[in-house]
Amino acid sequence: MTSTSLRPGRAWIITPGLHRDRFASAQRSGAAVTVVDIEDSVALPDKQTARTASEAFFALPAPPCTLGIRMNSLTTIDGIKDLVALTAYTTRPDLIVVPKVESPRDIELVAAALDTDGYTPDIWALIESPRAFDTLPAIMRAARLGGVIFGSADYAATVRCGLGWDTLRYARSALINAATAANIPAIDAPTWELDDPGILRRDAERAKELGFHGKGCVHPRHVKVINDVFTPTAEEITQARAIVAAADASGGTVTTVGGRMRGTPFFNAARALVAEVDRTP
Repeated sequence: MTSTSLRPGRAWIITPGLHRDRFASAQRSGAAVTVVDIEDSVALPDKQTARTASEAFFALPAPPCTLGIRMNSLTTIDGIKDLVALTAYTTRPDLIVVPKVESPRDIELVAAALDTDGYTPDIWALIESPRAFDTLPAIMRAARLGGVIFGSADYAATVRCGLGWDTLRYARSALINAATAANIPAIDAPTWELDDPGILRRDAERAKELGFHGKGCVHPRHVKVINDVFTPTAEEITQARAIVAAADASGGTVTTVGGRMRGTPFFNAARALVAEVDRTP
């Protein structure tokens, strides 16, 4: 598949490359993006097995979502082996997730290895280290970068901080600011509490409020909550259409809608939401 800025949707799910029995259910979980993982979920002795098994992930018939792979870091021999293997896959990923990105060179190397006349996958960077945050502006300028994903677990482990929302608010905000400046989408990290939908919903709501395009997950039962949170509600759509109508009626000058003052920033946000809703099938 040839891809240019897929801007895929709200829920992303990742599934281990060693577990072929989970491939079909992950793809049909309702997530917009399904990623097979041959990095953190696979022990070193099993990397080659996962690399080989994961090719079947992309050969399943009629996938209802964007299909991706999380390769190993390019600073490891397994990352290099992954690129070699991917060039030989009969059916290739729509999307490549590159972990431990700390330089635009990481994105450029993946593109150089995989791009052909008939195949240019979306390349997404996992931002998960303090050094990556120090070089965010440069990373965001990589020509083939399709989007960024926050890697909360690795970041917190490196910083030796907790995984709580308030603890990681700065990192999330910095990532959103840089991604927005580069006009690329950002996806939030998964919520690691698997059995508490209340925590998941709060995390998803906070991620949406900060400006994330969507959120990752590691279990299919998280998909519906994420989709529910990130899908505009009927009330939000109605309000946005009212603001657009008011903007048109006022000629783009400051006006009031529902007793609230509204001007250019509100008009732009409302138009963006309406455009998104109207182009969604």
